[in-house]
Amino acid sequence: MKHLFSVLAVVLVLVFAQGRPKAQAQGPAHWQADLTQPQPYVLKRVSSADPTGGNADFRSIEPGATLTVFDVDGPAVLTHLWFTLYDPEPYHLKKLVLRMYWDGEATPSVETPLGDFFGLGLGDYHVWESELLSVANERALNCFFLMPFQKHARLTVTNEGKQKVSSFYFNLDYRALAKPLPADTLYFHAQFRQAQPNLGWTNKWESNGDPLVEDKKNLDGEGNYVWMEAKGRGQFVGVTMSVLQNQDGWWGEGDDMFFIDGESRPSINGTGSEDYFLGAFDFGRSAFSYRLYGAPVKGEERAGSRSSVYRFHLDSPVPFTKSNHRSDNYYSVAYWYQSEPHATFPPLAPAEARIPKLQPVGGPGNAGAVR
Repeated sequence: MKHLFSVLAVVLVLVFAQGRPKAQAQGPAHWQADLTQPQPYVLKRVSSADPTGGNADFRSIEPGATLTVFDVDGPAVLTHLWFTLYDPEPYHLKKLVLRMYWDGEATPSVETPLGDFFGLGLGDYHVWESELLSVANERALNCFFLMPFQKHARLTVTNEGKQKVSSFYFNLDYRALAKPLPADTLYFHAQFRQAQPNLGWTNKWESNGDPLVEDKKNLDGEGNYVWMEAKGRGQFVGVTMSVLQNQDGWWGEGDDMFFIDGESRPSINGTGSEDYFLGAFDFGRSAFSYRLYGAPVKGEERAGSRSSVYRFHLDSPVPFTKSNHRSDNYYSVAYWYQSEPHATFPPLAPAEARIPKLQPVGGPGNAGAVR
């Protein structure tokens, strides 16, 4: 098989305007409200409740159709999203697309397959919990990111599959505010990306310790896989990522590197992918989930294995990158806050191209042909 020249990597590139953000004393508070103080909002909800008072508390979505689940004027702060659904189509989590639009913008600030937004990047359900995202029994999708908007917010779910979604349930809670948000309020964004496969720069290796790959240098991130790109003033707050291994061995040898405001060399350099996600030594023997980090799905170190990981930077929002030599499949959603307007997102891949599939990339454990 021919030599593969791309570097397998994960990169996040942020170019934010300089300047100190103004104080936001009147802005949206953390989602854990101070229970000893009166709250400066009216709590409201948009839901799929049966308008007749009956028990048909759901909507259906025909193939190719878009369901608007939230269409509300501001100022307000969306505080909680809850979805669950019944859809018999395989990989429907990859074929339903969630989009969010703030203040009448023409292009969405959030665009991602529904499952990937909730950390289910491999297209199937698993129960997991974190501070900001969780999936509960049975197929209940929850999000607690604060999402402020000054004038208007619209959230939609589009069915890009071939079968009808017979039952789509939703509850969206928001704080209706009496006063406008501060002019410098940052808006929530989320961007899906994938590489199937994310081609490494070579397939002439048998183990991660081979001198050919062990001694490979990467200081500038050239050829890296990008998690997200943003321009403006803002802050990166986290990522969920899923990996389908095309090759044997450990997928996470790449170091994390931070490139800020156009740096040519990283100002921060870490020690490995599992270290960035705050685990160690290939995540050990079992999956784990904590408030800000975890690996709720932890596969074996062989071709065909699946893993899902996440980290949220509530302590100190930062941009980062990482680099490697392997050729696995990556599916990621980056989450950040920034001023508008935002940069144009890359086109979303067609629904069928988003389905995780093993790829013929060569290397250990890969026969070169996918059954």
